[in-house]
Amino acid sequence: MNNKWKVAFLILLGINLVVLIVICSLALVSPKNYENSQLKEPLSDFVSFHVKSNKDDLNQLINHYLQEQAAGSPINYRLVLGDEVELYGILPVLSDNLNMKISFEPIALKNGDLVLKQKKISLGRLNLPISFVLSVISESFRVPQGVEIRPNDKLVYIHMQDIKLKSDMKIKVDQIDLPKDKIGFSILVPVK
Repeated sequence: MNNKWKVAFLILLGINLVVLIVICSLALVSPKNYENSQLKEPLSDFVSFHVKSNKDDLNQLINHYLQEQAAGSPINYRLVLGDEVELYGILPVLSDNLNMKISFEPIALKNGDLVLKQKKISLGRLNLPISFVLSVISESFRVPQGVEIRPNDKLVYIHMQDIKLKSDMKIKVDQIDLPKDKIGFSILVPVK
């Protein structure tokens, strides 16, 4: 009879030891892909968020930004997004003010910048060369940082990542199709 109790005790002790060894090995072994799940250095200095918008919201945002940037400038102008980009303003010429309207075709570049290619221009009733009018605008208007007027190329080049935004964020234009009201851009938020 003593022998049965000894055997039962040794079997129970063996089961307890096996369970204890299994629990310890599971607790001490690192999980699969542990190295991959640890935080690593960011791949770049910015995290990208993709945003879709429409003309109405973008009109409001652009004109608010232009008012802030042109504060103190004697020339009043505004931008309207319709089926094309339209710039309206009053241009002082000699002792008179001329109403101005310039229409542009927007083109999103692969690097995220935006080109506004000049399509039509009206300056009062004057018929002036486009390059001359863009040159006068370049000299007369206070344009925001990152906006480059190229009179000889008949376009406005907007270096999107050079535009100063709060918190050092940057913007890239991904898509702009004004007739279909499809506007997409990426907001780059610094992480370093």
